[in-house]
Amino acid sequence: MTLLELYTEYNRVWVPDPKHVWKSAEIIRDFHLGNSVLDLRLEDGTEYQFKVDLESPLLPHLRNPDILVGENDLTALSYLHEPAVLHNLRVRFVESKIIYTYCGIILVAVNPYKQLHIYGDAVIQAYSGQNMGDMDPHIFAVAEEAYKQMARYECNQSIIVSGESGAGKTVSARYAMRYFAVVSKSGSKTRVEDKVLASNPITEAIGNAKTTRNYNSSRFGKYTEISFDKQYRIIGANMRTYLLEKSRVVFQAENERNYHIFYQMCACAELPEFQTLRLSSADKFQYTSMSGEIGIEGVDDRRDMEETRKTFSLLGLTDEFQSDVFRVLAAILHLGNVQIKASSDPHLVVFCDLLHVSAPELCRWLCNRRMVLVMETVVMPVPPERATSARDALAKQVYAKLFDCVIQKINAALKVPGIQHAFVGVLDIYGFETFDTNSFEQFCINYANEKLQQQFNLHVFKLEQEEYMKEDIPWTLIDFYDNQPVIDLIEAKMGILDLLDEECLFPQGTDQNWLQKLYNYLHDNPLFEKPRMSNEAFMIQHFADKVEYQSKGFLEKNRDALYEDLLEIMRASKFEFLANFFHEEAQSIKPTKGFQVKSARPGVKPANKELRTTVGDKFRSSLYLLMETLNATTPHYVRCIKPNDEKLPFEYDSRRVVQQLRACGVLETIHISAQSYPSRWTYIEFYNRYSILMTPMELTCLTLVLFYFKDSNQYKFGRTKIFFRAGQVAYLEKLRLDRLRGACVILQKHVRGWSQRRWYLRTREAVIVLQQYVRGQRQIRAAAIKHGWAALVLQRHWRGYRMRQIYLLVRLSTVTIQAFTRGWIARRRYKKTNSLLFIIRRRVSLINKDFECSSLILFERIHTVEFIKCGGYGGLNGSKSSAAILVVFTSRAFVQTWYQTRGWKGREGEAVLCTESNPHGFLVVRIAENNMEILREDHEKEVVELTEEIRRLKEERGRLQLQMGQEGQVNSDLQEQVVQLAKHVKTIPELRKDLRSLQTLRDATNRRRGEQAEQARGTHLQRLRVVNPCLCSDLKPRGVVVNMIPGLAAYIIYMCIRHSDYLNDGTKLKSLMNGVITGVKAVIKDHQKDFETLSFWLSNTNHLINCLKQYSGEEEFMKQNTPRQNNNCLKNFDLSEHRQILSDLAIHIYHRFLTVMEKTLTPMIVPGMLEHESLQGVFSMKPPGFRQRSASAPPGAEAHTITSVLQMLSSFHGTMTQHGMEAGLLRQAVKQLFFLTGAVTLNNILLRKDLCSCRKGMQIRCNISYLEEWLKEQGLGASSAMDTLKPLSQAAWLLQVNKSTDEDAKDIADNCTELNPVQIIKILNSYTPIDAFEKRVTSSFVRKVQVRCLQDHEGSNQLMLDTQYRFQVTFPFCPSPQALELLQVPSSLHLGFLTRL
Repeated sequence: MTLLELYTEYNRVWVPDPKHVWKSAEIIRDFHLGNSVLDLRLEDGTEYQFKVDLESPLLPHLRNPDILVGENDLTALSYLHEPAVLHNLRVRFVESKIIYTYCGIILVAVNPYKQLHIYGDAVIQAYSGQNMGDMDPHIFAVAEEAYKQMARYECNQSIIVSGESGAGKTVSARYAMRYFAVVSKSGSKTRVEDKVLASNPITEAIGNAKTTRNYNSSRFGKYTEISFDKQYRIIGANMRTYLLEKSRVVFQAENERNYHIFYQMCACAELPEFQTLRLSSADKFQYTSMSGEIGIEGVDDRRDMEETRKTFSLLGLTDEFQSDVFRVLAAILHLGNVQIKASSDPHLVVFCDLLHVSAPELCRWLCNRRMVLVMETVVMPVPPERATSARDALAKQVYAKLFDCVIQKINAALKVPGIQHAFVGVLDIYGFETFDTNSFEQFCINYANEKLQQQFNLHVFKLEQEEYMKEDIPWTLIDFYDNQPVIDLIEAKMGILDLLDEECLFPQGTDQNWLQKLYNYLHDNPLFEKPRMSNEAFMIQHFADKVEYQSKGFLEKNRDALYEDLLEIMRASKFEFLANFFHEEAQSIKPTKGFQVKSARPGVKPANKELRTTVGDKFRSSLYLLMETLNATTPHYVRCIKPNDEKLPFEYDSRRVVQQLRACGVLETIHISAQSYPSRWTYIEFYNRYSILMTPMELTCLTLVLFYFKDSNQYKFGRTKIFFRAGQVAYLEKLRLDRLRGACVILQKHVRGWSQRRWYLRTREAVIVLQQYVRGQRQIRAAAIKHGWAALVLQRHWRGYRMRQIYLLVRLSTVTIQAFTRGWIARRRYKKTNSLLFIIRRRVSLINKDFECSSLILFERIHTVEFIKCGGYGGLNGSKSSAAILVVFTSRAFVQTWYQTRGWKGREGEAVLCTESNPHGFLVVRIAENNMEILREDHEKEVVELTEEIRRLKEERGRLQLQMGQEGQVNSDLQEQVVQLAKHVKTIPELRKDLRSLQTLRDATNRRRGEQAEQARGTHLQRLRVVNPCLCSDLKPRGVVVNMIPGLAAYIIYMCIRHSDYLNDGTKLKSLMNGVITGVKAVIKDHQKDFETLSFWLSNTNHLINCLKQYSGEEEFMKQNTPRQNNNCLKNFDLSEHRQILSDLAIHIYHRFLTVMEKTLTPMIVPGMLEHESLQGVFSMKPPGFRQRSASAPPGAEAHTITSVLQMLSSFHGTMTQHGMEAGLLRQAVKQLFFLTGAVTLNNILLRKDLCSCRKGMQIRCNISYLEEWLKEQGLGASSAMDTLKPLSQAAWLLQVNKSTDEDAKDIADNCTELNPVQIIKILNSYTPIDAFEKRVTSSFVRKVQVRCLQDHEGSNQLMLDTQYRFQVTFPFCPSPQALELLQVPSSLHLGFLTRL
C-alpha cells in the first residue's frame, strides 16, 4: 500500500496556511497519478484546489485518523510530519489541558502559565518505581527513568532541559531536582536534599531577571550534578554555570528588569541590617530604573528577600558572608549612580566607603588611562563616554566575581563527606534564540545549541540502531541533518571565534575590521552569508533557522576587559571579601617557563592580562567540558515550549510553537523516526487490535500482514514487534474502521428490517381488526333498525309495568306509614292522660296522710295536757317540770310503754314525738338517742381494752415459761461443766508442755517457708526467662494447637500474670510484663516481613489486652463475665499502664501488618483492576508509540488479574480468621486494603490518559462488583469497606455517562460527590475515545461542569489520593468466653514447668 493510494475521497490532508501554519481539508475526489490538481474542501466549507507538479508530485500531508490524535507519544502517529505534531500538541494542550507529551526520547513540555495540581508528593509517589511508558508523560517520569537507569546500570545520567526564555526551563529543572530529593532520602542529619532544593532560590535571585518574554528568566546556563552513594541516596551536589549575562547589570531593555536580588535589597532598605548600606527604593538607582520597570505583578520582593536569606542560612552560609554579599551588591547600585563630572559625587563616596577603596584613586582611573609607550608611560584623560564604559565594566566585573563566589560557596555547602558512586546531572540551559537584534550573547547561545543538537542527533541515531539490532532487523543508513559544518564554521581554525580572538589581540582592533575578515575568509562557505542591505552584520544558517547577527559590541564583549589600574585598586581594598576576588584572579595566571632576564629599562606592566583569555575562548572550553560530561552519561531530553508571547493560560499560537519545534530538535526526531519504521506493535497488541480483519480460522499476524501489504518494504517482523513504515498503521486503522462500519451497517440492516417487519405485522393485524369491525357493522345495520323498533315496544310495555309496580309499592308504603303514625299519636295521648291521673291520686294520698298526722299530734297534745294536770310528774312545774319531762322521756322503754298503754305502735309513737307540734317530745327523743350512742361507744372501748390486756398477759406468761426452761438448761450445763473441769484439773501441766513444743515447731516452719519462697522467686524468674522465648519465639503461627485454640499464647501469659497477682509479688509481675513486651517486640523486629507472624501476634496482643480488661476488676469490663470468670480477676495490682503499653505495641504491629499486606497487594492492583480485560470482547488498546507500556509482570510470569487480587484478599482474610483476630479489627484491616485498592486505581486513572475510556469504565465497575461479592461471601457486607471505593466507582461512572448536554453536566456535578473538581476535570480532559465511533469531550462541556462543581464544592483540591493514608485504628473490647481454669497447656510448647494451681 503506497501513500499515493490513500489520497481518496473523504480522507483529510493538511495544507499550508499563513495564519495557523497548517489547516485541515477533506478530499472530495479521488486523486490519480497524472492529475494536476487535488480537489479539497476546507473546514469552513469552501472548496480549494491544490496544484500538483506533474513532474514531481508533492501532495499535501495526510491527516491522521481521529483515533490517533491526542496520543501520549507523537511517534504513535501513523503520519509523522510537522502538521501532525503541531495538531497533536494543540489537542492535548488546549482541549485536554495536558502540558506534557513524549516525542520519542524527548519530553515536550508546554508552559501552561497556570499553577497545576500535578506536582504534589502523592504524584511523586505514584511515578516512583514506574516505567516511563506506564504513566502519562511527566517531568517526574523522566526523572524516575534517569534514577532507575542509574541504579540499574550504575551509569551516570543527565537530564537536558532546554527552551527559549519563558518556556519553563527553570521550573522543569526545579521539579526534576525535587523528585530526586523526595525519592532518594539521604537518611542523614545534614538533609542534603533540602540543601539542594534550597540552592534554587539563591541562584534565581542572583542569576534570574524579568525579560519581555519571561518574568523569571535565567540569564545563565546551569549544570547541577546531584551525587548519590551506593544506596543511591543523595550525598551532595555540585553546580557549574555558563555565560552569565553580565551586561544586564548595567543595561536593561524597555520593560525588563535587572537581577532580582537588587530589587529585593531595595525593598528591604529600611530594615536595621540594611541601614549601613544607604539604600533607597529601586527607582532611585540608575541600574534598576533605566527600563522604567521596577516591579512585577504578583511578586513581593520583600518576601522573596526573606526566602533568599532563609535559604542562605539553610545552606550554612554565615550572617557575615551574607552581609558581605549585600555590601558588594549595594556598592554596585551606588556605582551606577556615579556621574562623570568635575565635582565630587556622593555615590562614589558611598561606593568607596562600602568597599574600602581609595576614592581619589578610583576617581582618577575612571577618568584617565595609562598609556605605555616605548620610553615612558603617559596618563591621558578619556572622554566621558569611555569613563562611563569603564564604570560599567567595573560594575560588571565585580558582579561576575560575586556571582562566581556565591556559586563556590553553594558548592562547598552542598559537598558532604562521602564517596560519590554515581550522579544525575540536570542541565538548565538556554534554547536557540533569534531576536530582531542579535549580538554576542545570542551567538554563544546558538553555538551551544548547535553542539547540543549534534549530541542529540547522534544519541537518537544510536538508539534507533540499538532497537533494530535487538529486534534482528537489517540496519539501513538513515539520512538526517548533520550540523557539523555549522560547528566547524564557528569553532574551527580560521572560523568565526578564531578570527574574533585574533582581532581582540590588536589594541586598535574594531568590530568592522573583524567583520571584514569574516567576509574575506568565509564568503565561500554556504552556511555564511553577508546581508544585502547591511555592512555591519553577518548571517549564519543554523540547524533551526537562519540568524542575522549585528557585529557591534562583539569585540568588547569578547574581551571583557577592565583597566589594570582599576584592578589594582580593587586588589588594594581593605575589604578582604572583595580583594580576594581579584587576588585569586592574579594567582590564576601562571608565570611563563624559561629564563628570567632582567631588562635594563624599567618594567612596564602589561595593558591587560585578560587579553590572554577571551570570553569566547572560555565559553568554548567550558562547552567542551560539558559535552564530554554529557557524552559520558545517558542523556534524557526535556524540550520546553512557550505557547504564546502574552503569557495567557492554555492559549496556543501555532506560529510561535512551530518555530520552537523546529529549533529544539523535535521535528528532527520526527524526521529520523519517519525515515525508518516509526510504528511498532508487539504481536499480542497487534493481534488484539486487528484480529477483526481476518477470519478466526486463518488469523495470524503473519497472514494478516501478508494479506494486506504486498510490498515487503512497508513492514518488518522483529523478534517481539512488528515494524511499519509511516502511514501503514493509518491504512490498517482505515481498514479496521471500514470493517467495523460494515459490521455496523449489517447490524443496522437486520435491526431495521426486524423493526420494519414488526411494525408491518402489527399494522396488518390492526387493519384486519378494523376490516372485521366495518364488515360486521354493514351486516347488522338493517337488523339493528328492526331490533331497535321492537326494543322500543318492549321498553314501553316494560316501563309501564315497572311504573305501576312502583306506584302500588309507594301507595302501600304510604298507608303503612300513616297507620303507624296515627297509632303512635294515640298511644302518646293515652300515656299523658294516665300520668295526670297518677299525679292527682298521689296528691290526694298525701293530703290524707297530712290530715292523719295533724290529728295524731292534736290528740297527743290533749293527752299530754291531761297527764300533766293529773300530776303525772309529781307536781313539778316551770323549768324543773321541763327537766323532769326531759328525764322521763330519756328512757326509751318508758316512751314505748307509754305508747303501748294508749294502743299506739312504736314507729307511730316516734312519729308523734318528732312532730313539730310536740317540741318537747322531739328533744327528749334526740337526747335519749345521744345518751344511748355514748353508752354504746364507752362499752366498746372497754371491751377493746380488756381484750388487749388479756392478749398481753398471755404473751408475758409464755415468755416467763420459756425463760424458766432456758435457765433450767443452763443450770444443767453448768453442773456438767463443773463435773468435767473437776476431771481435767489434773491434765493442765501436760497441756502447757505441749503448747510450748507447738510454738517451737511453728517458728521452724516459718523459717523453712521463707527459704523456700526465696528459692521459688529465683526459680520463677528463671522460668519467666523460659516462658517468654517459648511463647514469643518458639510458638509458630501454623502450629496445630494454635489453629485449634486461637489466642492460646495470650491466655497462657495472662494465667502467669494471674499467678503473680495471687502471690502478691510486684517484682515478679513487673518482670513478667517487661519480658512479654520485650519478647513480642523482638519477634516483630525479626519478622517484619512475615505476614503470618505479624497477624498471629497482632491477634494475641489484642486478646491479651482484652483479658487484662476483662479480669481487671473494673465493673464496665465485667458485665458479661460468668461467676467462674470473676474468680480469675486480679486482686492486688492495677495493670492499666501496662494495658496502654500493650495498646501502643498493638498499634505498631497493626501498621507493620498493614505495610506488609499493602506491599504484597499493590503490584497486583493496577494489572488486576485496570490492565486485565475482565470483560469478554472489550478491548481498549490503542496504537503504542516509542514509550510503549512495559509488561506488568516479568517475562514468563503469570499476569495479575482481578482473580489474583481476590485470591490474595482471601488469603489475608483466611490467615486473620485462623489466628482468631477480633471481628472489628479484621474489618478495619479489610477497609484499609479496599481504600488502598481504590486509591491506587483512581490515581492511575488520573495519571494515565489511555485508561480514560468508556470501555475501561465498564471494566472497572465490573471489578468493583467482584470486590463487593467477595465482601458478602466473607460476611463483611455490612462493613464500610465499600464506602472507600465510592470515588473509584464514581470515576468509572463518569467515564461511561454521556458528556454533551447541560443535563449531563448537572448529573455529573450531582452524582460525583466523592470526587473534587480537579479530579473531575482531569478525567473529562483525559477522556480518550478508543474507536472512531466515540466522541471527545468538548471544551465547552468541560467548562460547564467546572462551573457547576466549583459552586458547591468545599474541601481539598488535591489531584491525587494519598495512598499512604491510614484510618485510625481502634481495639474494641470483646470479652472472651474461654474458661481459663480449664485451659490445657500443650506438651508441644515445652512448658512442662507450668503447673495448674
